Amino acid sequence: MKKLPSLFFGLLLYSFGVLLMRDAGLGMNPWGVFHMGVTNHTPLTLGQVTQITGLVILTVSTLLKIVPGLGSICNMLFIGFFVDSIDRLNILATPTSLAGKLLMLVMGVLITGWATYFYLRVRLGAGPRDGLMEGLVKATGKPVWLIRGIIEFVILIVGFFLGGPVGIGTLITATTIGFSVAIAFKIGKYDTKGGVHTNCLQLYKQLKATPSMKEQIQ
Repeated sequence: MKKLPSLFFGLLLYSFGVLLMRDAGLGMNPWGVFHMGVTNHTPLTLGQVTQITGLVILTVSTLLKIVPGLGSICNMLFIGFFVDSIDRLNILATPTSLAGKLLMLVMGVLITGWATYFYLRVRLGAGPRDGLMEGLVKATGKPVWLIRGIIEFVILIVGFFLGGPVGIGTLITATTIGFSVAIAFKIGKYDTKGGVHTNCLQLYKQLKATPSMKEQIQ
């Protein structure tokens, strides 16, 4: 339970970062382009598309024998929920100047980096998309950079043809979010190799093995 505040704060922060990058009006990252593209052809909101996409990806990842963690499931459900909730508040607007748009985009990138730190540091599972990447790496034996590159390239192309927002912001986010995450990890002293994520099966076994309050009192 102690890990949940950090997890949910990270998911909320990530959702805000997504909306900042969208409302900057310069183009989104590949997955953002795809999600927005789908909203152009369906009655679904951005948050709902994010949730449905996450569910499909989690299902595929599970078939590839990657067991999701609690964090993965919360990522799928709550980022979409938070995106729509914040969006309904109408607190963001696209700046009129290029400088303002760039500043908003950069803020989105930085916030996304810190958001990733807060929800990954609890080690309850990465996001659905990272799980898919891991599953395909194990299934194909190909390197991570190649699998990730292929996934994001395909998603970007599909999103583009669906009318998703592709622009200079797409290039900026694609080349800077990794650095933003790395900086947050370094400042927060999060070592990606310092531990493993707990999936749902492992978490269930841990909870089952933990004495209940009644047993502790007795």
